[in-house]
Amino acid sequence: MTRHVIKRLPVDTGVSGWEAISERGFPVTALDGDITADWLIIGGGFAGLSAARRLSQHRPQDKIVILDARELAKGPAGRNSGFMIDVPHNLSSGEYSVADEGSAKTEIRHNRLAISFAAGVAAEFGLSGETFDPSGKVNAAASDRGLALNDNYRRSLEKIGEAHRVLDAGEMRRMTGSTYYRGGLFTPGAVMIQPADYIRGLARGLRGKVSIYEHSPVLELSREGRNWKARSNRGSVSAPKVILGVNGHIESFGHFRGRLMHIFTYASMTAAYSHNEFGGDVTGADRWALLPADPMGATVRKITSNGRSRIVIRTRFTYNPSLKVSERRVSGIAAEQRRSFDARFPGMESLPLEYSWAGALCLSRNHVPAFGEVEEGLFSACCENGLGTVKSTLAGMMAADLAAGVGSPELDQYRNQPEPSRLPPEPFAWLGVNSVIRFQELRAGREG
Repeated sequence: MTRHVIKRLPVDTGVSGWEAISERGFPVTALDGDITADWLIIGGGFAGLSAARRLSQHRPQDKIVILDARELAKGPAGRNSGFMIDVPHNLSSGEYSVADEGSAKTEIRHNRLAISFAAGVAAEFGLSGETFDPSGKVNAAASDRGLALNDNYRRSLEKIGEAHRVLDAGEMRRMTGSTYYRGGLFTPGAVMIQPADYIRGLARGLRGKVSIYEHSPVLELSREGRNWKARSNRGSVSAPKVILGVNGHIESFGHFRGRLMHIFTYASMTAAYSHNEFGGDVTGADRWALLPADPMGATVRKITSNGRSRIVIRTRFTYNPSLKVSERRVSGIAAEQRRSFDARFPGMESLPLEYSWAGALCLSRNHVPAFGEVEEGLFSACCENGLGTVKSTLAGMMAADLAAGVGSPELDQYRNQPEPSRLPPEPFAWLGVNSVIRFQELRAGREG
């Protein structure tokens, strides 16, 4: 009998602003008792919920169960910046890069497949335009280095025939209300989501087709005969096939150990404000979304609802194989984000950062997912490599197809990748990864 005892659970530090301003709309149900199912999905984030929807389409008569250790949208799925990006960038390298033309086009096609799936979710379940907004995004440059990176990125996009538009400093000022940025590069295919609303909207739409149990961490997963049995605090689920949509936490289930980098990034969201609270049009249009030209810089995004706006700023990365960070670290980085915000929007120093939080990412050295049938009837849809909304959606879709025996050229391409490369042993990995991250952050300079 195969038996995995899960000895640690990820820790979420700080309150995500996305989750705090989101309305849930359905009750929380925890697992209570022993049940059987045709399918068990562990993890209720982008991967797990996408796998559940895909399975409900393939096998509408089957019983599908999701277990999540937290409340939906309070974990990593509700803690990202909400960019669903089609044109690839490589966070592991610290540079935006498009690989050889064939690989780049394959990745773009896969990303757009995931975005199309999410668009179907938005249409089927009636998600609002504020929750799912196909507005595109801008790579924003605030320095000579940023302008040079954007120019390199532009040339790569031209090479593969991807639509884009260069923005000058005046256009950036009119968009953002800030004189901080010297240029930008707009690409139209990205979708901006309110991640907590998207996750809750998808879960709400699946109710009736899928049983979702929250506050139900899997503490043990064992193979008993033809079935897997997942034990939680107050019950268990038995099913012949299991999909793990737990990102880097899959190491806790005994797979891909020593191959995944557990990275945390940090964000803050301002209090809501109206435009007449500050002199002039200091933050520009009602909605905009900026990625930094140097990916180790600051992601900044503005949202507006009912005449009230908020700005979200995301900076800094740390490597934490313990799967947790301290409140002190979140508070310290929030102070740095305050300075970054004030540099971009002078005159708004009185606007408080209402929420600050940390969110977990999972990367591999060779930028590949932790995917496939890792044991008989046990499937992994993990390691999103820094693009959690899109990559985890895609992984969930592909894992459902693989487990259900539904073939496609996309699945053949997706599964035909090497496994994640091994990391150096600790403490060398910790020293090496954190040193590289800090060097790249310092090099980002004014982009941060």
